[in-house]
Amino acid sequence: MNTHDFTALLEQFSDAAEAGDGAAFAACFTEDAVYHDYVYGDHQGRIEIAHMMEDQFHRDAGDDYRWEMFDPMCEDDLAYAWSLSSFISTVPEFAGKKVVIDGMSRFKLRDGLIADYRESVNGGVAMAQLGVQPDRLAKVCAKWAKMLIAEPRCTEFLARGKGSGRLRGGSA
Repeated sequence: MNTHDFTALLEQFSDAAEAGDGAAFAACFTEDAVYHDYVYGDHQGRIEIAHMMEDQFHRDAGDDYRWEMFDPMCEDDLAYAWSLSSFISTVPEFAGKKVVIDGMSRFKLRDGLIADYRESVNGGVAMAQLGVQPDRLAKVCAKWAKMLIAEPRCTEFLARGKGSGRLRGGSA
């Protein structure tokens, strides 16, 4: 895939996400795709991805959810884009609070669709805007740190000496 075609896929992806249309969102993914979400966890396959979008994501972010992608880059089966997203929380504890966050998304592609999606988003920024209490925020951030350290690529990175793995490729 090239950047032009990837940009078209991102438009479908973002439009479906903003609409809360799980089926249209899941159609941007391969049948066996994995969506790695830092809040809702991993979702594999179109049915689970559609469920996450409609029954978790939009349940909590509501109809005012926005997600725009910028600066898309694609080469063969790997693509990236920076994003901004915003929503007004519908979670009872945080209802009515507006959140805006930025993120970097990595897309592994296959046959013109997303096979693996990961994002790097500072969830602490979102939680601060929601007014999450410091003790709870610390627990969530500690959980995320534990998950990061357990990632195979991170484990491999930490096991290598300084300067020994620069510019490595891979499929993690």
